[in-house]
Amino acid sequence: MSKRWNQERKEDPYYQKAKKEDYRSRASYKLLQLNKKFKIIRKGDRILDLGAAPGGWSQVALEAVGEEGLVVAVDLQRIRPFEEENFLAIKGDFTTTPIKEDIMEALEGQAAVILSDASPKLSGIKDVDQIRSMDLFLAVMDMCDSNLRYNGSLIMKVFQGPQYPEILQTVKKKFRTIKTTKPPSSRKKSVEMYFVARGFRGSPRSG
Repeated sequence: MSKRWNQERKEDPYYQKAKKEDYRSRASYKLLQLNKKFKIIRKGDRILDLGAAPGGWSQVALEAVGEEGLVVAVDLQRIRPFEEENFLAIKGDFTTTPIKEDIMEALEGQAAVILSDASPKLSGIKDVDQIRSMDLFLAVMDMCDSNLRYNGSLIMKVFQGPQYPEILQTVKKKFRTIKTTKPPSSRKKSVEMYFVARGFRGSPRSG
């Protein structure tokens, strides 16, 4: 990381706020703001958090679901455990069969909400990165088909680009309502957007 990037991060008010309020990531405030506005996560919910490291969104989800809920977090990187016993971390690639099986076992049923603040590993090559972004999106949609309950919800980060209209249409087919938004804590120069989708229509495989 460059010295300039490190300096900008330290001066970022949300980075400072996360340190002060003991959140693992400034990204925690994105989910806090999204959930405050749209009221997606509720007490007792089962949550699946994809691309969860270092655990900023999982931490917010744990607060929201309370002791009766469950948060299952998945990432290629190890996620440091929380004190709460209703948090389960899975290290691995959620597109692979063994990890998919681990997720189903950990959830003990289907999730009420799937979260994804994941970003593809960028190469700097525009065409390659667009393919990787689409592959990640399709992988999250696959997880919805297999692990999201009927009428469940999705909060997902996407990037604006040539494939954005296609991505939006795909989500509209799978969910009854969808809002596109950018929370205040999202950096202004970032091209990221967030989908808040409700009313999952159910897996086509089960119909």
